[in-house]
Amino acid sequence: MSGARPPGPAQSWDADRYARDFGIVAALGRPVLDLLDPCPGERILDLGCGDGALTAELAARGVDVVAADADPDMVRAAAARGLAARAVDGHDLPFRAEFDAVFSNAALHWMRDPDRVIAGVARALRPGGRFVAEMGGAGNVETVRNALVAALDACGLDGEAADPWFFPTAEDYAGRLARAGFAVRSITLIPRPTELAAGMRAWLETFAGAFTARLPATERGAFLDHVAASLAPALRRPDGSWWADYVRLRFQAVKGP
Repeated sequence: MSGARPPGPAQSWDADRYARDFGIVAALGRPVLDLLDPCPGERILDLGCGDGALTAELAARGVDVVAADADPDMVRAAAARGLAARAVDGHDLPFRAEFDAVFSNAALHWMRDPDRVIAGVARALRPGGRFVAEMGGAGNVETVRNALVAALDACGLDGEAADPWFFPTAEDYAGRLARAGFAVRSITLIPRPTELAAGMRAWLETFAGAFTARLPATERGAFLDHVAASLAPALRRPDGSWWADYVRLRFQAVKGP
């Protein structure tokens, strides 16, 4: 993963369904809040805030927080929590030296030009500001991703071209941070098999939109049924529960003077 990848079909979100079926994403991100260690009065940007669940926790800690997301429905949901929410593309952050920290959970792997994102974060931070985040890392949902790619290939389409994700190694991302002027304090890959309480089919409906966007609307349901069935031997346990092979990349970096 040495360079930027061309954009693919946009992922769209239903914030209400996301909160109902995958609120666990925010719950699993709370250790990243602890790594951030926010102080009351700090000004912090939540980059890729989603529905604002963790942004609201920052606000409750006395932080002056800005919620930023590229998806209009997620921005609506964050604003409904009473947060200062803005529609912002993470590749084109408009901020200049105004934040003490930039925080992100489960969002950076959707931003496929990481160097532009990191450069924007660096511009947004004051000298000595912190960049603390967790994202999908190398190997994240690899079994699911391979099944989606193979299923699109079988339809005569380019499955690799549909892949919307950027899952770097720790070495790759640390190098990108360093080249942008950050001192990396910690960075590690964390294997985290995760139970999908809503099931694999719901996960695919929520997160695999870039793959199904390649198909006519009338074929998408059968496609997802096929993918879910192909994943059952690897990811459905004998008790019927579904698990995803998550691997997270968690890091803390500080902007130089």
